[in-house]
Amino acid sequence: MIYDIRAYGDPILREKSQAISSDYPHLDEIIENMFETMYDSNGIGLAAPQVGLPIRLFIIDLSPFKDDQDYADIAEELAEFKKVFINAEIIDEKGGKWKFNEGCLSIPNIREDVSRHAEITIKYLDENFQPHEEEFNDIFARVIQHEYDHIEGILFVDYLSNFKKKLIHKKLEKIKRGNVKVNYKMRFPKA
Repeated sequence: MIYDIRAYGDPILREKSQAISSDYPHLDEIIENMFETMYDSNGIGLAAPQVGLPIRLFIIDLSPFKDDQDYADIAEELAEFKKVFINAEIIDEKGGKWKFNEGCLSIPNIREDVSRHAEITIKYLDENFQPHEEEFNDIFARVIQHEYDHIEGILFVDYLSNFKKKLIHKKLEKIKRGNVKVNYKMRFPKA
């Protein structure tokens, strides 16, 4: 089942999500539906708050980057990077910050450069509730940090300078009002 993506302005996108246990109702189905929703909207990551669930869950599939010439040296890793992160906690961020042009399914048609740490260490549970503690760098760390922010109630536009925020303010207001075209299912905040 394809979920509606919650649009900028929906209060759930600003809530800090709650940890879940292995007996969370219909979790396997939720994860499957989130992947289906992400693929339908041509995303590479999706967090549970983006589909209306205030839980600490996000998914990532970086295989679309495997053919990108900028990542030719890690194409095989990208092709195989499909993960579920439950109750994730970033425990370390290091390395110089680097800018990358980010977008978000909840904030359609807006892309901006965001600085993030080059390396992270994260603890999480996979879909079988097996614990992991791993280090990630480069594009892997970038996408994980973006999705992790969603479960913390943070959006990529929060990292922008006041000047940049003023420049995109009208676009964000249009998204809140539902005055934006997208080619996937989206739920806009009630006026």
